[in-house]
Amino acid sequence: MSRGPTGNSHRLAVIGAHRRGRALSGLVHLPEDGFHLVAACAATLENLGDYRERYGPRFEVTTCYPDLLSRDDIDTVMICTPDHLHVEHAEAALDAGKNVFLEKPMAITLDGADRILMAARRSRGKLYVGHNMRFFPVMRKMHELIAEGRIGRVEAVWCRHFVGIGGDAYFKDWHSERKNVTGLLLQKGAHDLDIIHWLAGGTTARVVGLGKLSVYNEAPGRRHPGAAGSAPGAKLIDDANWPPLAQQGLSPVIDVEDHSMLLLQLDNGVQASYTQCHYTPDYVRNYTVIGTEGRLENHGDFSDEEFTACVHLRYRRGAYRNEGHEVFPVEPVSGSHGGADTLMIEDFLDFLRGRPSGGADPLAARMAVAAGYLGTLSLREGSRPFDVPPPPRG
Repeated sequence: MSRGPTGNSHRLAVIGAHRRGRALSGLVHLPEDGFHLVAACAATLENLGDYRERYGPRFEVTTCYPDLLSRDDIDTVMICTPDHLHVEHAEAALDAGKNVFLEKPMAITLDGADRILMAARRSRGKLYVGHNMRFFPVMRKMHELIAEGRIGRVEAVWCRHFVGIGGDAYFKDWHSERKNVTGLLLQKGAHDLDIIHWLAGGTTARVVGLGKLSVYNEAPGRRHPGAAGSAPGAKLIDDANWPPLAQQGLSPVIDVEDHSMLLLQLDNGVQASYTQCHYTPDYVRNYTVIGTEGRLENHGDFSDEEFTACVHLRYRRGAYRNEGHEVFPVEPVSGSHGGADTLMIEDFLDFLRGRPSGGADPLAARMAVAAGYLGTLSLREGSRPFDVPPPPRG
């Protein structure tokens, strides 16, 4: 066994090395900057594919994550496993003294998020939660304009989330079952709930939810349990797989809502709403932030060679004009999620170097889970209001 990392050198491993883990782990292997990806763990060796070809014959691949946590030469672990495994893996890594990158959402229950918070507090390692939407250039522009006072004091935030890939990305694999995610209002919505909090400068104090499973439970293209292609994680995003009721290869078990709405009372007086629908033809988020002196609205999530996302600013009374009074185009950034993954990993590596982070801290990640989890309980209990409890002390 080699000696542990010294100076500015970091040796990293990824747990959950398939798909999301594969995409993010490829961004952290920067030997010239002192970051070395040395090991990977997945549920099956098949999912570890070509890691040794990419990183060398001494690269360790395993299906047993404690093997990686027992290595004293690995100081940082990236956890990209399915959501219901986050508590087990994050607690174990933090208790082993590792620095941890944990994919959002932090956990699928509020209790789980609080367990991770407590593990981080007692660990000699550091915890970073991967809310990549904080790095969407269009969201950063909105946050910048708010900080500059361009709309006065924020009083309301509305988000409409059109999930055009819903049937393909969330109703064909483990995402379709409550036992794995609690609900998509938490799993998918954790991004947006964190952004609502970030833009508003507060966190949810009380939440009310309304929603239902309205379309995908009626789709006839469901696999039988154990049928070919029903392995967890199997999915294919295909624009031709449309309309929703004609989609094929859906999970045999679907018990999460495909349409949900939240009303949020934040602790600083701001009021917000979040709506999520998984059977729309388009895939985009639309945010409106209203202040005492104006309104912001984004058009598009990302910029690319075919489309320029932008933020529209309105600050004079008058008839509606699509372009508003000022338009702020957002330059395209290369990489997945409109470049946000690259920017997030750069921030994470700076975090390991001891520099200030521009991402969501663990407490902010916990508050996003709280809003999504309690909002899901609310919609399943007749829209009963839930107050968000404070984080644990200690």
